[in-house]
Amino acid sequence: QTAPPGFGLAAIVSRDAHLLTVRFNLGDPHSLVRIQPRSPVPLRRDHLWQATCMEFFLAPQNSPAYWEFNLAPSGDWNAYRFDSYRQGMREENAFTALPFSIEPSAGKFALAVQVDLSALLNPSQAIDLGITAVIQTQTGDISYWAIQHGDAQPDFHLRPSFAATFD
Repeated sequence: QTAPPGFGLAAIVSRDAHLLTVRFNLGDPHSLVRIQPRSPVPLRRDHLWQATCMEFFLAPQNSPAYWEFNLAPSGDWNAYRFDSYRQGMREENAFTALPFSIEPSAGKFALAVQVDLSALLNPSQAIDLGITAVIQTQTGDISYWAIQHGDAQPDFHLRPSFAATFD
């Protein structure tokens, strides 16, 4: 897919024992990306991927199970657990809140979250990570971004899309 002029999207990921930190940096100098206004009270919501949404997928290595985290610029969020590829989807109840920082500014947007992995798995477990984003433009067009797409068509749930590994 073709990026809008001046558009840039980057993610910085680190793992320190049981803490996983993911920071998304979006460059949008021409304000072409539709960014939802901040919610007065950010809530757990479904279907956040239907608009601009930063996401990451987390899986223990050598396991079919995985989690999907959705973080909207509005502050709304969700976390889902899957037993295997698109099977057994349910909200991950280990989290009743998922606070993350949002830093909007002219032509830029940053979003950062820190997740306590011990709520999900053994903190020493090696993980595979997919860093993804759904971007909606002001005209309503939607594009799907990932470090790596596991197929010709975007499907963030495919394990080949979990391109980053952390021990």
